Amino acid sequence: MADTAVGWGLIALGLPLCGVLALAGDALGPQFVGVLTRRLADLLAQTRPWMALLALYAALKIPVPLWPEGFPVLGLASTVALFLAALAFVWERAGWVRAGLMMAVSFGAGLGVEVLGSRTGFPFGVYSYDTAPAPTLLGVPLIVPLGWFALTLTATCLSGGRPWLAGLLMMLWDIGLEPLMTAQRYWLWHDPLGLWAGAPVQNFLGWWAVGLGIAWVFTGLAPRLFGLRRLEWAWALPWWARAYPESRTPQLSLLPGRPRREPDFRVAYPTEAFFLPGGLVLVGRYLEAAVTLAAMGLGLALARRVTRHDR
Repeated sequence: MADTAVGWGLIALGLPLCGVLALAGDALGPQFVGVLTRRLADLLAQTRPWMALLALYAALKIPVPLWPEGFPVLGLASTVALFLAALAFVWERAGWVRAGLMMAVSFGAGLGVEVLGSRTGFPFGVYSYDTAPAPTLLGVPLIVPLGWFALTLTATCLSGGRPWLAGLLMMLWDIGLEPLMTAQRYWLWHDPLGLWAGAPVQNFLGWWAVGLGIAWVFTGLAPRLFGLRRLEWAWALPWWARAYPESRTPQLSLLPGRPRREPDFRVAYPTEAFFLPGGLVLVGRYLEAAVTLAAMGLGLALARRVTRHDR
């Protein structure tokens, strides 16, 4: 108990201290406060809401080793933060109409395919959510449909709007999700053809297909968000939504200021490539952690190669 308290104290003090030193550690002395204030204001002026939410998503993963039994709480909180970050990103870059449509499509499709899959075995294989922690929706953990939106968005951004590649990145991501989430008993596999953490090959093909489908609709709703310049790409956008322009210019920040660069939501994928193998190590799945790191690293390398001539 004492060690846990010390760990929480180190997190509570260490994270802010690291941030302060990263901002103004080179200016220790009488001018420290002034330098820190100026740099903090400059940082906030360049930080949009989705970036702050993405940072919160990552920060919520840090206490897991100190509170392993709280994984359902921290997992839900971090996924909600990632979901809100994705929503804020699309809202900023493509407008609230497209953000709402993309969220609704992916949440609905993700929930629908999970309800279908857990009850019929199609398209992923035979599994159940009987031991899933609350909250659930139609028997599916809420974390799952929330994740379909955020995960598919980052994969589509990383793929440069190529649905086949986005689906592949999702499939490689699931290589790590399966052993971790089954270890946490979010779902249980009962498939006789189980190959990896109980999941059959069909599961990974299903992830690729569903990820491809959602990414395809994403590119049809907001093509410019993914670097597709021609307006005719917006085949999925309802007629009434075409009156709302799609902009790629950042409009929001935590403080007024002109952003110097234009980061992308694709950063969520390498972030997860760091934390997901770490989570597997914590539950004693060392081989799975190594395979996950290699698979997601391969996905990042492939995406970089495929998109190297974009823009």
